[in-house]
Amino acid sequence: MTEAAVLPSGALADPPQAPTLLYLDGITVTFDGFRALDSLSLILAPGELRAVIGPNGAGKTTMMDVITGKTRPDAGRALFRDEHDLTRLDEAAIAELGIGRKFQKPTVFETQTVWDNVLLALAGDRRARRAFRFGETAEERERIEQVLTTVRLLEHRHRLAGGLSHGQKQWLEIAMLLAQDPELLLVDEPVAGMTDAETEQTAELLVAINRDHSVIVVEHDMHFVRALGCKVTCLHEGRVLAEGSIDRVSNDPRVIEVYLGR
Repeated sequence: MTEAAVLPSGALADPPQAPTLLYLDGITVTFDGFRALDSLSLILAPGELRAVIGPNGAGKTTMMDVITGKTRPDAGRALFRDEHDLTRLDEAAIAELGIGRKFQKPTVFETQTVWDNVLLALAGDRRARRAFRFGETAEERERIEQVLTTVRLLEHRHRLAGGLSHGQKQWLEIAMLLAQDPELLLVDEPVAGMTDAETEQTAELLVAINRDHSVIVVEHDMHFVRALGCKVTCLHEGRVLAEGSIDRVSNDPRVIEVYLGR
């Protein structure tokens, strides 16, 4: 992909010539005098899996808030599919475009079964809720089975969500997000609190999901990030500090100084 030149300020000189899925340029967000994002620029290609790392306060969550319409930036551009200006849309409209977000803490319906959680999350929420009451359609059953197979929860489909392990609840929420069939998934610290085995399985899961979806993963666990085998962006003080392979970023003296500390 041909990327735009980067100006000394960190902004991109011109929009990239190749198609992009997500194009952030000069995004600035200030809260009560604190600059959470400082002319942040980032390009995500269609079908890409990207890991975003950085110390606390680096701007990772604020970046995702801007992408999903939760926070409106003071300045900058945020384009989706080269045509939709996310800074002018609300959260519902952005979700309709095909951007889905999973927060760090899983929020599942614990008194409902794994199956019914996914049913309730299906694209076309009203249809799903009606199906939950009267019985899902054959098309919906096929879709739910497909999603639960992807996240390795099909054999747990009749269990109450509240009885799942922490890691399984994370996978169920990813399944609920997949049920909405977003083009871009934003996943916030998916392996926090997981066992080593669950962490490894989650990396495998996100790599598999990336075959059909673009994914941005915010994470602190560097072993997990390495397992993703993708391009890494390190943020610091609201800007991109370093970007590239995990080896390149983790060996960058600036990243070591402000984040890795070794």
